[in-house]
Amino acid sequence: MAKLTVQQKCEAFWTLHESGCFVLPNPWDAGSAQLLAGMGFKALATTSSGHAWSCAKPDGSMQRDAVLDYIRSIVEATDLPINADFEDGFGESPRDVFESAQLAVATGVAGFSIEDSTGDPYAPVRNMQEAVERVCAARDAVDASGSKTLLVARAENFFVGRPDLPDTIKRLQAYAEAGADCLYAPGIKTRDDIAAVVLSVAPKPVNVLIGWNSDLTVKELSAMGVRRVSVGGALARAAWSGFYNAAQALKHGRFDAFPSSPTGSELDEVFRGAAPATRCD
Repeated sequence: MAKLTVQQKCEAFWTLHESGCFVLPNPWDAGSAQLLAGMGFKALATTSSGHAWSCAKPDGSMQRDAVLDYIRSIVEATDLPINADFEDGFGESPRDVFESAQLAVATGVAGFSIEDSTGDPYAPVRNMQEAVERVCAARDAVDASGSKTLLVARAENFFVGRPDLPDTIKRLQAYAEAGADCLYAPGIKTRDDIAAVVLSVAPKPVNVLIGWNSDLTVKELSAMGVRRVSVGGALARAAWSGFYNAAQALKHGRFDAFPSSPTGSELDEVFRGAAPATRCD
């Protein structure tokens, strides 16, 4: 079967954002991407944290070229649309963001996000004007490419420990006006906050991050108007948890902490192109 073109992936990704709510899981390497694709998910997203940990680095420390290589590896691993976590756009000036965004589009992603965090614990969020200019630069890069790549803008207030809902909403509305196609405020958790964000930028779609144990369901989020749900580094953390627990048991001379699913044979079948076994679901 012929692989989908980048345009076809972009069109499919846009269609997913038109109605309903879909889950956008975050693989950290080509293998986890193929496993998720085989399970029937309709699109995937990269994870900056999961990728960094796989390289023995903390989140936010990877250089642009390494991140672009990672994004390409996920794009090439499956035929699904891929949304890239492109952090802050890898540059201080709007011109830098424009250049980086061009490189992101060139990887073949169906979408990518730009966040307004700084990495500075004393001033963790950029001022509004600067943040808007950076979203505008990313918008210009997408338009100049002639692609249908979907642009996501992230307001990081809650994620960096500044849970200011009015400022978050103000930022998201400004990013929408600057040309963002989808809005995202990672860290919002309550039903009221999620509903307020969805209403504030309607009819543009909203991404909600569920990276922790939550009693929310996709059905409930869909009823609230959320269009897509991602999990950030949660799947990578789950994998590291299994690895760590098994290694701790080994350290103490035990062999009873290896997970029973999937088996090696089941994983071999996944990477031969077969669908994963039911118990991997």
